[in-house]
Amino acid sequence: MADLVLASRNRKKLLELEALLAPLGWRLRLVSEFSDVEPDETAPTFVENALIKARHAASVSGLPAIADDSGLEVAVLGGAPGVHSARYAGVHGDDAANNAKLLAALAGVNDEQRGARFISVLALLRHADDPVPLIAFGAWSGRILHAPRGDKGFGYDPLFLDPESGRSAAEMTAEAKNAVSHRARAFAALLAQLRPS
Repeated sequence: MADLVLASRNRKKLLELEALLAPLGWRLRLVSEFSDVEPDETAPTFVENALIKARHAASVSGLPAIADDSGLEVAVLGGAPGVHSARYAGVHGDDAANNAKLLAALAGVNDEQRGARFISVLALLRHADDPVPLIAFGAWSGRILHAPRGDKGFGYDPLFLDPESGRSAAEMTAEAKNAVSHRARAFAALLAQLRPS
């Protein structure tokens, strides 16, 4: 079993991605095992930020690394919070504050105008200087609820309604979410690149 470093400190994300990576037989490890330093995600796109994180993780660990840069885009807000999703309310990773700010920004907006999509971009590097990283993209379309529902998942999951199931992402089991989510779709695209032709 080969080790792969996840460029994240989020244990919930680790568990979600471990399930998606199971077909490859890799053991996923958090970058926090190797470094307390977090790279600055200064790029304006998901792709560039994923590459920044993956290169850092590969550099500090000496192992292959994978990074997921993901976020929520709300059409009526011009694509916000977008690449700033994790720090939308100012503090990185404050889910409650981010959700509260999003609800405030959408106050008075009707259901038809609350369309949104989760985006995931994966970058996989064999080593820190990998000149040809693998990049994969996935999107999950839905809409933003007027109030949180459910207690599973993380981030904006309680506010994101999956139109197919009629449930919020936070009401779905891990298995159900992993079948349809933006990360699941990005991983399917990544696995397609990794399979020998």
